[in-house]
Amino acid sequence: MPFIEVRDLSVHYEVHGSGPRVVWISGTGGDLRQNPARGDGPLEQHFEVLMYDQRGLGRTSKPDVAYTMADYADDTAALMDALGWERAHVLGVSFGGMVAQHLALRHPERVDRLVLACTSSGGAGGSSYDLLAVESLPDDERLRTVLRIFDSRNDPDADPPVYAPVFDWLAPLMEHPPLNADDADATMGAHRQLEARADHDVWSQLSGIVAPTYVIGGRFDRQAPPENLERLAAAIPDARGELFDGGHVFLLQDPTAWRSIVDFLRT
Repeated sequence: MPFIEVRDLSVHYEVHGSGPRVVWISGTGGDLRQNPARGDGPLEQHFEVLMYDQRGLGRTSKPDVAYTMADYADDTAALMDALGWERAHVLGVSFGGMVAQHLALRHPERVDRLVLACTSSGGAGGSSYDLLAVESLPDDERLRTVLRIFDSRNDPDADPPVYAPVFDWLAPLMEHPPLNADDADATMGAHRQLEARADHDVWSQLSGIVAPTYVIGGRFDRQAPPENLERLAAAIPDARGELFDGGHVFLLQDPTAWRSIVDFLRT
């Protein structure tokens, strides 16, 4: 359970696999403990993968101050510095894709190849669904809302409920409270992340991303809808875009997605 001091944080991180280096930046509420299969994933079979709990989440420090998207990007660059990683490929998923955009703009020298998965640029390129809007909903209503956002094919109010692939087992797991749900610091940190996320907008800066970029997502995603991904790919010089057969969790739903990511990063 390694920790390292980074900027104003004690960051919990893990490194798995071997090969070219990849920094994995996780999504909203990301906590390494939620992924018991980490270390055995498709990336780790081909690359040396750095994954970590972002500020306010998991076992990383949770300072009670306003967080910014620049903070998240600078945390990543500082973590790479602390571990002696001069450069790496970067894969950002959902919120992590927002962080990855800021990282590629603020620290272009650190990013070899960039994968932006199920994410948005903000601004005129379109924003991902505002999760602050569902944060205070009653548990049942929040779950039903999130299920529809994650995949437009989900209809939890049908009788019987209709679920897109993988949600037959994923939906019951989503009913459980998040880790540290009874921890006031964890609740604060998660909320701070949502506040920073709401301010994400790099639309006017996307032409400054110089890393070869692969923009990907799911056809049935309503959190980061396909039109946002198409605008994002069109605005980044020479970026490649592709949609897969799934929603916001398309990486679990379409096995060809991981193969495409690996192929892009190995190019």
